[in-house]
Amino acid sequence: MLKTTANKITLLRIAMIPIFLVLAYLELRWVALAVFIIASLTDLLDGYIARHCHQITNFGKFMDPLADKMLVLSAMCFFVEKGQMPGWALAIVLLREFAVSGLRLVAAEKNRVIAAAWSGKFKTTCTMVGLCFMLVFGKYAWMNIFVTAVILITTVYSGIEYFTKNMDVFKDAD
Repeated sequence: MLKTTANKITLLRIAMIPIFLVLAYLELRWVALAVFIIASLTDLLDGYIARHCHQITNFGKFMDPLADKMLVLSAMCFFVEKGQMPGWALAIVLLREFAVSGLRLVAAEKNRVIAAAWSGKFKTTCTMVGLCFMLVFGKYAWMNIFVTAVILITTVYSGIEYFTKNMDVFKDAD
């Protein structure tokens, strides 16, 4: 499980979440931003190492996307609490994440793996970059609105794409 460098980097990303949150709540936004960026970049690094160093594991397949969700949703919760993002926007993101996870579970029961789609990766990138902008420029309401809109558009689009491309997993479902 923890023998691979890629898995250790994934766990490092998870460990950075409370550090990011403490710094953000202490209003050390620039330091929090640095931690958030480093944590976000570990997503690229662990994926690269896993693929190129033949370190793909079942643990990594499970924990890597979960670590991304934990990082992003933690930041979004912070912004909701601070009044920079409406709670309903966070709810839409959560609903999409649960729905896609459920879709993957149904597919797994049929021995099918639903790989990450391009739109899902784009959504994650837009979300992470947008949250960085909210950390820096969050005092401007227009920035919060713009970032929230981008997050919602990419989230809904990628969710629709996952379902339209994989509806056949529900065929013959009881």
